[in-house]
Amino acid sequence: MNRAPEVTRYRADAVLPCDGTGHVFRPGEVEISGDSVTYVGFPRDGGHGGPHASATHGAAPAGDVEEVRLSGLLLPGFVNVHCHSPMTLFRGSGENLPLLRWLREVLWPREARLTSDDVFWGMTLASAELLQLGVTTSCEMYFHEDAVADAVLAAGSRVVITPAALSLARPEDAAAAGDAWWAERLEEVSDFHARRHGESGRIEVGFGPHAAYTVPLGVLADIAEVAQGLDAIFHIHVAETEGEVESYAAEHGRSVPEALADVGALDGRVIAAHSIWLSDTDIALYRLHDVAVAHCPQSNAKLASGVAPLSRLLAEGIRVGLGTDGPASNNNLDLWEEMRFAALVARIHERDAAAIPAATALDLATRGGGAVLGRSDLGTLAAGSKADMVLVDMEDPAFGPIHEDAHVVEHVVWSASSRLVTDVWVAGRQVVAGGRCLTVDVGEARRQVEDRSRRLLVG
Repeated sequence: MNRAPEVTRYRADAVLPCDGTGHVFRPGEVEISGDSVTYVGFPRDGGHGGPHASATHGAAPAGDVEEVRLSGLLLPGFVNVHCHSPMTLFRGSGENLPLLRWLREVLWPREARLTSDDVFWGMTLASAELLQLGVTTSCEMYFHEDAVADAVLAAGSRVVITPAALSLARPEDAAAAGDAWWAERLEEVSDFHARRHGESGRIEVGFGPHAAYTVPLGVLADIAEVAQGLDAIFHIHVAETEGEVESYAAEHGRSVPEALADVGALDGRVIAAHSIWLSDTDIALYRLHDVAVAHCPQSNAKLASGVAPLSRLLAEGIRVGLGTDGPASNNNLDLWEEMRFAALVARIHERDAAAIPAATALDLATRGGGAVLGRSDLGTLAAGSKADMVLVDMEDPAFGPIHEDAHVVEHVVWSASSRLVTDVWVAGRQVVAGGRCLTVDVGEARRQVEDRSRRLLVG
């Protein structure tokens, strides 16, 4: 009987670990055992002639080794830290509306009619899209959370699920939903955490109260307390529009970050999505409480919400990753586009051509995203990290010339795009080959989403 190898060794034309060292191994090797990386560096048999001969990580394997030769560049899977991916069901809906009108007039009425099957198929299609784009981990805020988990497990991807807390029955007056409704929802999410957190090593569960203008402050405090007790992520929209910030301050006499800090809601693992309209005091609170930011530049631009102070946040040492937001407000899940756009918009915002260099932009999409999730084992290829990898075609006309290692990083950010992604692995398992998702029947998922979106459109 043939025995499965204990280690799989992938040799590629180049390996870009995104481990903070700036190293590029040309050629390079990545060894995987189980769902984890055990070695990253130059080929063990030598002869690479590279400048970083000593920059290797991981001991030589003792067991059976399978060798796989890859043509292209290996880099870690991208990490999308803020999405509502099942909204593939609503892609193209409510175009050209500002955020609050879009939510109240288009999105929320349709979401109130969602079934678990709708969400399963919406997330299934999204999972295929994410994987084919090289995004191996996403942080989801949505409803029908069991359906989200089922879809992700079937697709073979990785996810942080933060079930949404929002009264869709009357979202414009969430306080009117009553204490009993909020308590019931908090109990549901706590039960979901107990049942599914850690499942298959690819599901993490947090808490996703929508925003301070839709969830009462006392409820936010209760949710934060439960999340902190479980060491779970508290994921919330903050300061997304100027009108939201002005209205909240006028009604409550303080900003949302100040209000959250006053009730202890910033004391745990907090992800503040968008964070566009922040004061100096707000940024100081983020730094004090180690709040992480999910930066969503394309959604912010499409909805005309504003430009987040990315350079300032990074200068203050605040953890920042990239999010696409939902596919109804972006309208895709392509983190490569976010990476490039984030750097370009920051340069315009700062009037500085040196703002957000390519290496920083790539870090936001990879290691920085892992840091936002509190996961040093995601978004990087290093001994001990999860074996989530992406192979990129280096023979494309856009990927050259390469005269030095820095050009590899520059081309990934400025010249390449998700169309160059050929193969993807999650937890050591190949899920995309030759640009095709191996785990999802994409044709069936598209048919399901088409039919279900039509029903949701008419009610």
